[in-house]
Amino acid sequence: PAEALTERRQAGGVRTIVLNNPRRRNALSLPMLQSLRRDLLHDAKSRELRVIVIAAEGPVFCSGHDLKELSSEDDVKHHSQVFELCAEVMTLIQKLPVPVIAQVNGLATAAGCQLVASCDIAVASEKSQFATPGVNIGLFCSTPAVALGRSLPRKVALEMLFTGEPLSAQEALMHGLVSKVVPEEKLEEETMKISQKICESSKSVLALGKATFYRQITQDLDTAYKMTTQVMVDNLTLRDGQEGIEAFIQKRKPVWSH
Repeated sequence: PAEALTERRQAGGVRTIVLNNPRRRNALSLPMLQSLRRDLLHDAKSRELRVIVIAAEGPVFCSGHDLKELSSEDDVKHHSQVFELCAEVMTLIQKLPVPVIAQVNGLATAAGCQLVASCDIAVASEKSQFATPGVNIGLFCSTPAVALGRSLPRKVALEMLFTGEPLSAQEALMHGLVSKVVPEEKLEEETMKISQKICESSKSVLALGKATFYRQITQDLDTAYKMTTQVMVDNLTLRDGQEGIEAFIQKRKPVWSH
């Protein structure tokens, strides 16, 4: 395609992926999902990459699935392909070794709301809104509900899913769908501040921590403590684990090997 659906740029350890199809409200069409997956996976294990930010062009962050792809003209096989790739991209975000931050400026609906819920951190501008309006068009947001139900209290998620009514940025913050709300003109600055703070830490330590967090969150208390106790012991055997503790004792700045 002449016009790329996503744009990828990287500087100082931070990769920014911009959803760049504002005319179609950054819909997660099959090509858009493929483009996003490509940008997420690109050199994901390189030492240089420390954080990924997902941002978007235009007034809509992401409107979710492209409904034209879901009409009866397309066959069931195509529909399956769309939803399977979407699930793959959403779970990929949590499997990546680096933190992924959603930088939301505008409306995020349906699978677009799922995308925000699937990121590790989400920073939103005050004008942002979040909704799962599928019920209004007879297609219940069952796949977005997976991410939503794991990131919001059940009754808040279900009210969104049953009514299709949007949450304001402040409501999204109050219920934990986003981690920060800032004025629009401060959005990029705030996201960069978090990204730069993350870049100060060891990549290998963060990768271990992120993977462990998502593993333990689905376990019962005893299993989670057993597993994380072992991980803490493993963490101490990492070169950066030892370096960090030595640096602290010697009152100096650590030098990470990542």
